[in-house]
Amino acid sequence: MTTRTGSAPEVEQLLEVFKALANPVRLQILGWLREPEENFLEERGRMVVEAGVCVSHIQAKAGLAQSTVSAYMASLQRAGLVRATRVGKWTHYRRDEERIARIVEILGRSL
Repeated sequence: MTTRTGSAPEVEQLLEVFKALANPVRLQILGWLREPEENFLEERGRMVVEAGVCVSHIQAKAGLAQSTVSAYMASLQRAGLVRATRVGKWTHYRRDEERIARIVEILGRSL
């Protein structure tokens, strides 16, 4: 018996998302990015979310090496959960809420 749970591209999208979220730190970072104003403040108290949150702020909060955080963010970006914006030599990240909503919709249809 064959069961169809979604188109091949949708299944691949979900698998990439599940891989990205399988790591508890990546899941935590995505949660922090949901409310960046509350989770990322510069020392001077100014919000850091105009272009997204700078990878250095994510690194400081996570307490991990820059290379590890960069690899984690690349995984979240490949899964379509975050968007990256370059500002000078720094990369800023923010959640892709529209894409997350589509993923939730696909998941709802698939299960």
